[in-house]
Amino acid sequence: MKKILIFFAAATLAVACASPEKMAKMANNVLVTCEPSVLEVVNGTIDPVVTVTYPKDYFNPKVILEVTPVIVYEGGEAAMKPFKYQGEKVKDNYKVVSSEGQKVTERLHFDYVEGMEKSHLELRSRVLAGKKSINLPTRKVADGANTTYMLVKRAGNVAFKKDNYQDVIVTTAEGQIKYKVNSSEVRNSELKGTSVKEFLAALDAANANERSTVKSTEIVAYASPEGAEKLNNKLSGNRSQSASKAWNKITKGHDALDPSVKSVGEDWEGFQQLVSESNIEDKELILRVLSMYSDPAVRENEIRNMSQVFTALKGEVLPELRRARLIANVETKNYTNEELLDILKNNEKILDEEALLRVASVAQDNAQKESIYQKAIERFNSSRAMYNLAALYLNEGKVSKAEAGLAELNAADPDVINAKGVVALRKDDFGTAESLFRKAGTPEAKKNLGIVLILTGQYEEAAQVLKDVDGCCHNTVLAYILTDQLDKAMESAHCGDPKVWYLKAIVAARQGKVSEMKTFLERAYKNPSLQARAAKDIEFAAYDL
Repeated sequence: MKKILIFFAAATLAVACASPEKMAKMANNVLVTCEPSVLEVVNGTIDPVVTVTYPKDYFNPKVILEVTPVIVYEGGEAAMKPFKYQGEKVKDNYKVVSSEGQKVTERLHFDYVEGMEKSHLELRSRVLAGKKSINLPTRKVADGANTTYMLVKRAGNVAFKKDNYQDVIVTTAEGQIKYKVNSSEVRNSELKGTSVKEFLAALDAANANERSTVKSTEIVAYASPEGAEKLNNKLSGNRSQSASKAWNKITKGHDALDPSVKSVGEDWEGFQQLVSESNIEDKELILRVLSMYSDPAVRENEIRNMSQVFTALKGEVLPELRRARLIANVETKNYTNEELLDILKNNEKILDEEALLRVASVAQDNAQKESIYQKAIERFNSSRAMYNLAALYLNEGKVSKAEAGLAELNAADPDVINAKGVVALRKDDFGTAESLFRKAGTPEAKKNLGIVLILTGQYEEAAQVLKDVDGCCHNTVLAYILTDQLDKAMESAHCGDPKVWYLKAIVAARQGKVSEMKTFLERAYKNPSLQARAAKDIEFAAYDL
């Protein structure tokens, strides 16, 4: 029994004073964990947290342990600067590890390089005791690396400024019948007057133009706002009837639709407009009265109290309001896109700014688009053309040209702010890009903010930002995958392009749905680069592809 106790004591002493050689032999007793267990690339880096638990009586008090984290990948390896730990009796400045046992946690950092998507992380350690150096067994810590976030569509979105080109031009042809005060009789002189003649000429011109259609005609009668409101409403109604009877005489021999007839009553709206356009002294006072009072009787009384002003109104304004308007509503088809392209070749100078912006938008060739925008800039100093040219440059990957063009534009324009954000995005200046996209606030900027948030590892906010964004299927699906919202990812995957099928395959793989995964991958392989990626993608490492 005594021999057994002596042997046990000796064994314990040997462990307590473990030599460097025995530390190597006992290396499997050291527990090593890694978070995440599968390496993940975020914002171009791999930053796992490794925790090493040294058991009691393992770490020799007189040694230094040097641990080098290394990522081994196809084509090479990347090693960090070694971590150094010392026993309790070593007089140096490294982190001390107690022989009583201790847990040590370190955050590692590697810059991602191509090839690391198929890799593993290992720890290479050696014990230094004086001049002696003993290598410990290499410990594999984790496989890697997940690069799913790199599937983000990251070019950035810019919206072209819209033109105000009218496919259909809506106009009105108008003439007037004027009446004497308190009268609803249509005078012969009015039937043959200049206003009616011009109305008929415009009506005939519209009917003769094969591009134009008279859609409707109207008669609208009024009374000037003087006297009792009840009397004026009756007078306006009588004028609408007399003008309606006169319509047939006026339009005899002309192609005219039957008009709708309306009586307005007192024409306060016309009164305000004519006063605003007049040179009447104290017109601002009149306009103030109109704004202060809504009751017609009060308005008239207040204006009549300004006797000199009312006299001027009786001569210049009120006679113009005793009327019936004859209206023809005309729609004219503008040049089609095809016609605009033809005009661009043969008679470009007749195209105004809006027409040039429209024809640029439908031109198929980017060189032609650029030429048209340049013409709009030269002829009209068009800021929209300048912006659209910058947007075109961004779409072509000409970032420097786009940046130079944007510098000339209104810095407060949300579209310009967003486009400058895309420039920063293309330069990998994610901080500036994020700030600009948040400031711009446009639908395109919201999509672009989602891109930056994915690229910088802010996955939760990216999913929140992109969830309601129209036309952003791909990146929305990706954001849901990165936040492990797999059901939402699948629900959002309504686009049919190969990259979205690839994302759906990732969802299926994570859910263990092997058959669906393979079906999705087959569709994704229409893009050959995705087949090459899948062969190395750790998302599918557990499956036989």
